[in-house]
Amino acid sequence: MLIAGVATSLVGRSSKGQAASTVSARNVVLVHGAYADGSCWSEVIGRLQRVGLKATAVQNPLTSLADDVAATRRILALQEGPTVLVGHSWAGTVISEAGVDPKVSALVYVAARAPDAGEDYAALAAKFPRHRQMPASSSRAASLN
Repeated sequence: MLIAGVATSLVGRSSKGQAASTVSARNVVLVHGAYADGSCWSEVIGRLQRVGLKATAVQNPLTSLADDVAATRRILALQEGPTVLVGHSWAGTVISEAGVDPKVSALVYVAARAPDAGEDYAALAAKFPRHRQMPASSSRAASLN
């Protein structure tokens, strides 16, 4: 599924959604979420490389949004040519910030939050309801205690 999403992002599109050009980006930069590290992309990197793409994972420090964006920008600076920036979970916020780099040709959000420009992660999270806990009388809730 991710490979199809990245592949779709690599192909130019017309305003009607039809393929308008050949693949223009050969680079993919993958950014991990808050509960992982760069190695979580190892299988995806192998698959992307097998189809001729240059794939690189960012190792975010997870110390702050600014630090994660800086780490992502350092990897983007090493790319030659158009690059697809992919983020999972928390990294949706990271790629939204780093994605203004002129090398970035597309952003791909994988089960990630996609904030508006300048929107804070906590503000975005507040827009969506949290998982509700089941009543204590529920047999499932009882088995979890």
